[in-house]
Amino acid sequence: MIDPDLGWTTERLDVEPLVVAHAAELVGALDDPALHEFIGGRPLREHELAAQYARWEQRRSTDGTEIWGNWVLRVRATARAAGTVQATLPAAGPGAGPAEVAWVVAGFAQGQGFAREAATSLVERLRDDGWAVTAHVHPAHLASQATARAAGLRPTGAEVDGETEWRVDAERP
Repeated sequence: MIDPDLGWTTERLDVEPLVVAHAAELVGALDDPALHEFIGGRPLREHELAAQYARWEQRRSTDGTEIWGNWVLRVRATARAAGTVQATLPAAGPGAGPAEVAWVVAGFAQGQGFAREAATSLVERLRDDGWAVTAHVHPAHLASQATARAAGLRPTGAEVDGETEWRVDAERP
């Protein structure tokens, strides 16, 4: 079963469980208004990012119904943090609904396949554990659509808050 407290490696990335201390390192990498073009909001200041990470570091919603996996993407060749991936899982297990995934890669690291590599690895791990997987992608965000497609997700035609739902079913034994 995927463990939000454990990381893993991909071909070029070390995927580390996100903790509050990562805010100081990621604030500069994520301080780019272009990252919010499709998701809305604005870049967070370090103290705001640290507060958000403190909530996420709990690995569970306050009502206990969701498990939160949040990981930092570290480029092994440079040891530099390049973004994050996340998975929100129903605490009752795969039968309770799909895992929902998301990713963000800092501008300096875009166009190098890191989002594809990380998202594909996360989706494969979730599917191996019996999860169907969804992501919500803005219809104009072509790079995220390509990442979702590379990870095996396909658009369902459903829209949630102006974003298209993408999905792949659980791995079949």
